[in-house]
Amino acid sequence: MSRIGKKPVPIPKGVQVDVKGQTVKVKGPKGSLERRFNDLVEVTIDGGNALVATKGNDKRVSAMHGLARSLLFNMVDGVTNGYSKSLEVQGVGYKASLSGRTLKLEVGYSHPVVFDLPQGVDAKVEGLIVTLASIDKELLGQTCADLRARKEPEPYKGKGIRYSGEVVRRKVGKTGTTGG
Repeated sequence: MSRIGKKPVPIPKGVQVDVKGQTVKVKGPKGSLERRFNDLVEVTIDGGNALVATKGNDKRVSAMHGLARSLLFNMVDGVTNGYSKSLEVQGVGYKASLSGRTLKLEVGYSHPVVFDLPQGVDAKVEGLIVTLASIDKELLGQTCADLRARKEPEPYKGKGIRYSGEVVRRKVGKTGTTGG
C-alpha cells in the first residue's frame, strides 16, 4: 500500500466534499473543482477527513492510491488557499503585457507572441515578472509549462522565459582564435 495514500485528507471548515461514485466535487471559498477518479480507488468521507481506499493489491493499484490522495489534497488546498507561480522574462528588449485574458510577449521573434489564458487561470504582470494564479494546481502547472515553451531559456546568454528561482546552466561560447 502507498504511504501517501494512507494519510487522511483533512477537510477545513467552509469546504464541502461531495462523493458520487468515482466523481468528487470540492467546493470552498475560492471556488469549486470536480474530478473523476480511477476505478481502482474509492473516496469516502469520515468525519472531518476524506479517505482514499484501494480496490485490489497490485503495483498499479498502489500507484493510483497515492496519486488519488495527492489529487484530492490538491483540490481541497486549491479551493481553500489557491496556487500561484511566477515566471521571469529575461532578455534585452523582452517585454510582457496583459490585456484582458490575453498575454502579449515580445521575446525576440519578428512578431509578438500572443498567449490566451485558459479559463480558471488569472495573470498579473509587473515589469518582466508574470504571476499566474489558479485554484487548479494541474491546470496552473500546465499553463506555466506552455508559456515557458514559447521561448525556453537558452544556455549561452540566458535569454527566454523561466520560472522564478530557476537556475539555467550556462555554457561558454565560442572563443576567437588569434594568429595569422
